[in-house]
Formats: sequence, structure tokens, C-alpha cells
Amino acid sequence: MRIWASRIGLGVFLAALMVPLYWMIIMSFKTNRAIQTVFSFWPADPTVAHYMTIFTNEFWWGSFLHSLEYVLLNIAIVMPLALPAAYGFSRYRFLGDKHLFFWLLTNLMAPPAVFVLPFFNLYHTLSMFDTVIAVAICQTLFNLPLAIWILEGFMSGVPTAIDETAFLDGYSLPRFFIQIFVPLIRSGIGVTAFFLFMFSWISLLIPQTLTTTNAKPFASAMTSAISVQGVNWGLLAAIGTLSLIPGAAVIWFVRKHIATGFALGRV
Repeated sequence: MRIWASRIGLGVFLAALMVPLYWMIIMSFKTNRAIQTVFSFWPADPTVAHYMTIFTNEFWWGSFLHSLEYVLLNIAIVMPLALPAAYGFSRYRFLGDKHLFFWLLTNLMAPPAVFVLPFFNLYHTLSMFDTVIAVAICQTLFNLPLAIWILEGFMSGVPTAIDETAFLDGYSLPRFFIQIFVPLIRSGIGVTAFFLFMFSWISLLIPQTLTTTNAKPFASAMTSAISVQGVNWGLLAAIGTLSLIPGAAVIWFVRKHIATGFALGRV
């Protein structure tokens, strides 16, 4: 009886989570008139006009490409910096190491608006405003501490005896790190890449402040569906639906690594 009650409770909880997602998807196949005048659980006259608007208008599909570009670029910047830094925190003890590690995490506690304004002024001075690389570098300020924190947890779970044995066998630190250590923590790298992707993909304030037209991501471009003529609800729903696909694909590919990360307790 208790098991059935748990299953029913879980089913209700999952159904409640799926309702907004389902409603957004069916809205994307309705006309704006049907959305605003008819209450239905299924589009009576389905249309793909909103999706065609996105796929045929460079402004919309370009915004998706901009998002993918700066997210992947951010991961490419953060990972090479986070891996050696996390290894240092995991394997070495030095004066102020714990304070420095805590200070890195405090960057995650500060609101992004605190750091965006200096970047806004700096990028205007360096002629980097409204570029993909500018957004990726600014996002690094928040994602790098997160990556170090996650990776340090995975690296601390690897016995130091492996390091010592490799060094006795004549491995240099770079060779040991690349050939032996990195493969051992591939689950941690997968989990870290997933969180970097997720936090960059849903970021709104940073790309909206640092871009205008040339590098505008989809999250900022969605505001263009609101004009003096009203809100294009169907277009907004279609953009929202498409924005879920990259995240769902990433979750699918790293689902096993995420489970390992939860098992280790760092995520």
C-alpha cells in the first residue's frame, strides 16, 4: 500500500512538472488568435507557421547559433583553466588554500549585475562589445569557480597512491595528468561540462547587457516577440520549445556521468 502511494505521489509530481512543458508545446502549434480566445488541450487547427518564422528569419535562427557559439566557447575556455586549478586544490596544501577556494565560490554568490557593468565599460573601450567572445569571457567569471569546485570533488576521490606510483614509474606531471589522471575523472569532466552548458545556455542578464544585434542570443532575442502590436505568444512558445532541445540532448549524453556525480556527493 505504501509503495503504491509513493508511486501515485511520484506520478502526480511528474505530471505537475510536465504541465507547463506540454502547454508550451501545444501553444507553439496554435495561432495567436486560438491561444487568446480558445481554451483547449490540443490545437484544433495545428500550424507550424511559428517554426517557419524561426527557420526562415536569420534574426531568429542566428540567435540560436550565437547562443551555441558562446556556450561552447565558454566551455573551451573554462575547462583548460579549471582542470589544473582543481588538481592543485585537490593535491597540494599551501598557505591560504582554503580561503582562496572559498573566495572562488563567493563569485557565485554575487549577482551578475555587479560584474556586468565593468565588463560593459571595458568592452566598449576595447571594441569588443556585441561579440560572442566577449560574452564567453564574462561568463567565465561565474563558470570557472563552479567548474573548479565540481572537479575538485571528483579529483579528491582519486587515491593519491596513483599519483605516487606514476611518478615512481618515471611519469612527468603533465604526462601523468593527461594520460592517466584525466581519463580517471572523465565522469567529472562530463558533469562539469553539463553544468557549464546549462548555466551559460539559460543566462540572460550577461548576454543581454553585452550584446545588441550581432551576437544576440535567443534568450535576449525572445523579447523581440513583444511589440506595440502585442505579444506573439505562438512564436514565444516555439522559441521556448526549440531552446529545450540542446539541453535535453546534453542531458541524454551525460546522464550516466551525472548519476556518478550525484553518487559522489559533489553535485
